[in-house]
Amino acid sequence: MRVFAAVLGSLLILAGGTPAVAGPGWSPAPIVWTTCPDDPDSPAPPDGECSTLQVPLDWARPWGPSISLAVARHRASDPAHRLGVLLADLGGPGSSNAEFALSPGLFSPEVQARFDVVGFDVRGTGRSEFVKCADTTAPPDDEPAGRAQFDALRSYQEKAVSDCRARNLPVFDHADTGVNAEDMDAVRRALGEARISFLGISYGTLLGQQYAEKHGDRVRALVLDSSIDHSAGLERFLGDRAAAADDLLRQFAAWCDRTATCALHGRDVLALWPRALAVADGLPAPHNWLRDRVFKDMYGPDWADAAQVIDSTLAGQPPVTAQFEYNYDSIRLAVVCQDFDLRIRDFAQYRVLHAEELRRGPLMRGSMLGHSEAMACLGVHGPPSNPPHRLNLSRAPQVLLLNSRYDPATPYAWALAIHHQAPANTTLLTYEGSGHGVYPRTACTRAAVDRYLLTLEPPRHDVSCPA
Repeated sequence: MRVFAAVLGSLLILAGGTPAVAGPGWSPAPIVWTTCPDDPDSPAPPDGECSTLQVPLDWARPWGPSISLAVARHRASDPAHRLGVLLADLGGPGSSNAEFALSPGLFSPEVQARFDVVGFDVRGTGRSEFVKCADTTAPPDDEPAGRAQFDALRSYQEKAVSDCRARNLPVFDHADTGVNAEDMDAVRRALGEARISFLGISYGTLLGQQYAEKHGDRVRALVLDSSIDHSAGLERFLGDRAAAADDLLRQFAAWCDRTATCALHGRDVLALWPRALAVADGLPAPHNWLRDRVFKDMYGPDWADAAQVIDSTLAGQPPVTAQFEYNYDSIRLAVVCQDFDLRIRDFAQYRVLHAEELRRGPLMRGSMLGHSEAMACLGVHGPPSNPPHRLNLSRAPQVLLLNSRYDPATPYAWALAIHHQAPANTTLLTYEGSGHGVYPRTACTRAAVDRYLLTLEPPRHDVSCPA
């Protein structure tokens, strides 16, 4: 199905205000599995099943209005040796976990044999009250040079958020990751499972973390691949990602230096890069398009494409840039802006933050991802409904963390921060290479995850896998 290539290749890229848990008197109806809806672009496999689950719109008022979540299951191919249910969230936010579950090619045959792979579309994605903002005119430059430009950007974002919220009520106000964690426990209960296993990638790791904080005794195994650090404040949210992007550009330059097929081989890539940016700035194309394209290439990484794009730009021929096909630009307003405190008070604070972003990431001019999320959240008022905090995994079993040493979206520093916040409950596997998403990369990374999921035996100590 298209979801594996599209989502895995495009992953972006992630408690005081946590909603109350519904009382013991509320319980979900058991899930009744049926054949999946016809989709000519993405037909369901014969062993895939679909359903929906009604959950409270507001977990603080479980007897109030409800919403419907799309749920899908790929049954274990060896039911006689079934180990239980494995839920997965591929992140974004914006990917369809239900669609992924129907064709879970990410997992090895051994894992698919022993687990029912289950996915539910978190609120605002897929078939769960899909959040979509209206198409608007191009926003102002998100790197304002003065107070007037900053104020104009803020006014634009305030209107954009207000319009999107009005278009997507009521789910827009009840879509943060803390809410999704309660939804996931409702899925567990509806499945009749005492415990679940979970693998989250990228922004999906935040769902795993928050579920383990709230319902750690219901977790059998937890894999967090390329982790979002929910304790990150505004400075680290921007600065850590900016530094990580520069680290990746240096890795690209080293690759090009040793790879004869690189379009820039034999040339000084780090010297060419600012020249290419200057050329791009003078071409009739969207602002920062070159930086954004190369940043997306870092996810794979696809260094060959990055080299070709830079070479074409230096020749005055900008390439066509592919667009992210899920609703990330819309759903992040209801999720990321409520999971993190990204409120920038005024231009004076922005100027200080941006200067630090450029200091930590001068080559890439900061992080495209972190910067764009923070500037999109300019239009959101009030404190976040799911405020950032230090991780508490005291109720959870041993957790396996994975992260690339060089990751543009979830910096290695974030994996280290999570490891330090929960040292007794976490084991860290470091992939000594570049890119976003670790589990399926090599035999080493896959073997460590599979062994843990199948036997509950994580590595005995922190380990690394070669690039």
